[in-house]
Formats: sequence, C-alpha cells, structure tokens
Amino acid sequence: MQQTKTREAEMLEELYKNVKMGSDSIIKLLNKVSDGKFKTDLTDQLDGYENFAAKAKDRLKSLGCEAKEENVMTKMWSSIGMAMSTLTDSSDSHIAQMVAEGSTMGITDGIKLLRDYENTGVSEHALALVRDVIKFEENNLERAKKYI
Repeated sequence: MQQTKTREAEMLEELYKNVKMGSDSIIKLLNKVSDGKFKTDLTDQLDGYENFAAKAKDRLKSLGCEAKEENVMTKMWSSIGMAMSTLTDSSDSHIAQMVAEGSTMGITDGIKLLRDYENTGVSEHALALVRDVIKFEENNLERAKKYI
C-alpha cells in the first residue's frame, strides 16, 4: 500500500524515469558503436545512469513509494525511433549526436524538475540528486561532442 505521494516522491519518480530512459537508450546503442574509447565512455555513462536510478529508487522506497519506469508505449516508441535513426546512419558520429541530444534532453528535464520542485518542501538531499544528474548530463554532452 502506497501512502499519498509527496512532492518529493513525485519529483524522484520523474527523475527515476528519466535516468532509466537514458540507461535503456545507451544499452540499445552500445552494440552499434565501433570506436573502443567511445564504447568505454558510453559504458561509464550507463554506470552513471544506473547509479542515479539506484539512488532515486532507494529514496523512493524510504518514502514508502515504488519506482516505476516509463510506460511500455513510450519505451517502445523510443526504441523504434532509435532503430530507425541508426538504420539510415549507424556511424559513431551519428550515435554520438543521438547521445548528445539525449543528454541535452536530460539537462532540460532536470532543470524543469528543479524549477517545479524547489521551495515546495522537497528535501535538499533530493534536490541535490537532481543537480548531480544535471552535472552528469552536462559532462555526458561534452564527452559526446568529441565523437560527432
């Protein structure tokens, strides 16, 4: 039985969905990459997403809530979009562009979460997690630029 959602739980649920979507995307793209260094960078990025997902999930559990991933349709359309995009161009440069676009979306989503949930009673610990994800995504964006 889930207690009434708090603002913090709402924010953490969105953060969890975002980092899990990033993780799922990297998993789908990883086997298409030929450059060893790029593959290593993506593996590091995957580890980061999984680490943030675990932190959000643990915090949600401590609030009596369950972490849920994006719905099946959203995940399916994302997979189809990636498959179609790499069907026409599976070069490392194109994949790096896709990763950069995903990280840009992650930055934007994180900033929106901060704006929507700052000063609403959400703990500083949870807000710091969002800030850490934004910094992580900014770093991912810079790393991806090297391969475009």
